[in-house]
Amino acid sequence: MGELAAEQHAKYILKVEKKKDDIESVLMEHLRINGVYWGLTTLDMLGKLSAVDQETVISWVMSCQHESGGFGGNEGHDPHVLYTLSAIQILALFNKIEILDIEKVSNYITTLQNEDGSFSGDKWGETDTRFSYVAICSLALLKQLDKINVEKAVKYIISCKNLDGGFGCTPGAESHAGQIFCCIGALAITGCLHYVDKDLLGWWLCERQVKSGGLNGRPEKLPDVCYSWWVLSSLIMIDRVRWIDKEKLVKFILECQDKENGGISDRPDDAVDVFHTYFGVAGLSLLEYPGLKAIDPAYALPVDVINRIFLN
Repeated sequence: MGELAAEQHAKYILKVEKKKDDIESVLMEHLRINGVYWGLTTLDMLGKLSAVDQETVISWVMSCQHESGGFGGNEGHDPHVLYTLSAIQILALFNKIEILDIEKVSNYITTLQNEDGSFSGDKWGETDTRFSYVAICSLALLKQLDKINVEKAVKYIISCKNLDGGFGCTPGAESHAGQIFCCIGALAITGCLHYVDKDLLGWWLCERQVKSGGLNGRPEKLPDVCYSWWVLSSLIMIDRVRWIDKEKLVKFILECQDKENGGISDRPDDAVDVFHTYFGVAGLSLLEYPGLKAIDPAYALPVDVINRIFLN
């Protein structure tokens, strides 16, 4: 099966975070703050977060904030709830949430809730269950969940449930593992998992495992390392993770590593990137792979970070 090339992955992350002029960095400029969250959380799970210049990162994150309270994906980019969550998560990793004007940030998120309980991603009004999760997760981390209509938010999420037990991005939309994570995560955070048919959903999720051991996001699709997070975390939250073959999934993730240069790809022998490196390591953490810090399946942050926030 091989082992996790932890040192190489840490070096890869640190190298990528310093690049700003290569083609990959230019193409991902608009969501750099997401990439920083993926990279830093990976380093933390690997026990290497101290290798990062904390003050430089925090200063850059705060430079992405707008007067509205929301954060953009990079300096000079428009604010969006997706990037706002990443900013909060990065600060949480460093135990620096208190430097935020919490009232201002939470007010920005609150204004994005619509009359039907859904959330828009930004001022332009696109709705998606991703944004419901992101808003709920953000406000929970800020301890400001009471600022929104939680009952309406939950009701909207439930309206996106399908006959197969899964959830889509809007009512009537196709079930997808990424959207299922968002809906189950939001319901877990709000204490509303009793609305889920756990056996029906668990069956749909466990059917995502293919012969190679990897997981896909929808029926008849190829496996992808990122679903090691989306599917696995959902199965854990509904207590049905025993329904998949964990050993085969570990083997699949490890086969997607670049053991020489570091990084994890979507499938074996493909090009590595920070996104799949994070989700690969996070998936292994959920599978209790030795040497990795535990990660919380709902908040997508190390368990010790979540305990620090909610138990202090």
